[in-house]
Amino acid sequence: MMRSLFSGVSGLQNHQTRMDVVGNNIANINTTGFKKGRVNFQDMLYQQLQGAARPTEELGGVNPKEVGLGMSIASIDTIHTQGSLQSTGNMTDLAINGQGFFVLAEGENQLYTRAGAFGLDNAGTFVNPANGMKVQGWMAETVNGVTLLEVSRDIGDLTIPVGSKDPARATNRVEFACNLDKRTPFIPEGADEAAIRQGTWNTQIEIFDTFGQIHILQASFTRVPDTANSWTVTVAVDPQAEAPTNTSAGLGEGEAAPAAGGATVYTVNFDNNGTIVSAVDADGNISGGDAGGQVVMNVAYDVPNTDPGADGAPTRQLFTLDMGNVGGFTRALTQFAESSTSKAVTQDGYTMGYLDSFKIDQSGIITGVYSNNTNRTLAQIALATFTNQGGLEKNGDTAFVVSTNSGNANIGPSGIAGKGKIISGTLEMSNVDMASEFTDMIVTQRGFQANSRTIQTADQLLQELLTLKR
Repeated sequence: MMRSLFSGVSGLQNHQTRMDVVGNNIANINTTGFKKGRVNFQDMLYQQLQGAARPTEELGGVNPKEVGLGMSIASIDTIHTQGSLQSTGNMTDLAINGQGFFVLAEGENQLYTRAGAFGLDNAGTFVNPANGMKVQGWMAETVNGVTLLEVSRDIGDLTIPVGSKDPARATNRVEFACNLDKRTPFIPEGADEAAIRQGTWNTQIEIFDTFGQIHILQASFTRVPDTANSWTVTVAVDPQAEAPTNTSAGLGEGEAAPAAGGATVYTVNFDNNGTIVSAVDADGNISGGDAGGQVVMNVAYDVPNTDPGADGAPTRQLFTLDMGNVGGFTRALTQFAESSTSKAVTQDGYTMGYLDSFKIDQSGIITGVYSNNTNRTLAQIALATFTNQGGLEKNGDTAFVVSTNSGNANIGPSGIAGKGKIISGTLEMSNVDMASEFTDMIVTQRGFQANSRTIQTADQLLQELLTLKR
């Protein structure tokens, strides 16, 4: 009689726990990155009234007789299924499509979350603004002018240098491409201005010195008389400037021979297939030719507004004009019977700029966008995975901590070793399904009611027992 009472009590208590979990799920139905819980029941102890007996020659076997003593909670699981992704338009909001957790630092403690509503504090640190926890990852380093992002190092705080400067860079390389029209007429000796314009193809591009000052690079292409596949290239920097920049063939670091008129002249040669073969300067130095490779022309010019060196010579800026590979068609200078389209397509210099904004790609790489139209890798966000993510302990603030059964965090960049991709401007919603929770609420309520009936009926039986002596 008393056994049924205690069985009913265990049913009431554990169904109440299940109702608590359902209530918490429903309360967090709109919580970013929330992972729902699930309660599993199991039967508890049994009182054996009679043991089992094996078969004999005279009788068959007898099964045991056992009375159950109620039920208990087998587990309260955290279900780590993917929640739906909601676009927010805020570039610092992040979601993970796939496995993994963002790593947060609270002092020396590490926490893990799927809630990516992040932002910057007044120091430029990438944080969770709700609690101040710092998002972890790797900062990029610049070594000898090369940006390095080493994800093998320990993770640390991420800082976005808002308003920082990107120093000016002098132009080191200018790339020419497209076509020179083989039908261009030769310029006869003593030709008038109209004939010179008709027989010359001019192109200009802005280049930069070490201060970020803009200069105009002009290259003029004319057919070489009495040849089929050669062109003269006259290169000048700031040809219209009052003070000449003394453009010349660059001979080496800090060394150049200025040419008369502030320009330098090269000869570019093509083969009968229309592809470039070589470039020759005024001193007979050849680039390309039988040696193959890239056809380049070295150029130097005086940088204005600079202090002279110890020898009194002005500061010289060196760069190369890249005409493409010998025999090449793609991104190379060619000579076909089509309209001249050759121009300087790219140059690698720029002026000083300030960090205007930043963006985050699917690998978690944070790229700074500067006002001088350059992009710089600033940092990369780390993700963590676990052998048993269901073993993580909830710590509040939609965060988890490592437990003895979760395994250690495997930290690395996204998209590697089973880690998902990071999506910027998006948040992961709760994975709670309202229909399932309401259904579970009804089932839990009915289970609670049924167990209460067990207690009521057992109480009535005890009441009948007490009235037997009357």
